Amino acid sequence: MIQTTPSAVPQSLAELLDWEPTDGYKYEWYNGELVRFSGMKKKQYFIYSILSKLFYEKGYHNGGTFIAEPDVMLTAVQMRRPDIAYFSNEQVEAGRHDEDVIPAFVIEVISESDLAYRIEEKIAEYFKAGIQVVWSILPEHEVVYVYTSRKQVTICLDDDLCTATPVLPDFTISVNTLFAPSV
Repeated sequence: MIQTTPSAVPQSLAELLDWEPTDGYKYEWYNGELVRFSGMKKKQYFIYSILSKLFYEKGYHNGGTFIAEPDVMLTAVQMRRPDIAYFSNEQVEAGRHDEDVIPAFVIEVISESDLAYRIEEKIAEYFKAGIQVVWSILPEHEVVYVYTSRKQVTICLDDDLCTATPVLPDFTISVNTLFAPSV
């Protein structure tokens, strides 16, 4: 295990995969470069909570699981950490045997510090790797972009329904419900 000190940051993907940072940041590997980011913030956890409850209410937990910030090897040299990813039971079992699997549905919760061009890079990588549905959630603006390809995006506001079809057909939620004040 690599120790986390300013001089001991990973210099390769192999080192990153064996590294446990203790600086409070998350890391990805993109084009031979270590990319540091902060991950989901506390004020964004409610999104994961609401979507996890919907996932269970619809019974999708019988066929798979939602995982927060998993390591996803998009290629042999690209590792990303989507904020939320859906993995089927078969994929979870394959991962148990150290196989790399690509989730069919991922969610990115966008923060104020995320750069637009970096978000677009991720979306392009996701579809190139075979991901079928990407939600890009902007909590500060209460908007959800639902991508089914890089060219097909639905912008959801207010009472619009966000859907994970074709991956999870009944997994739908209105933007108003997603951002409703807690009781």
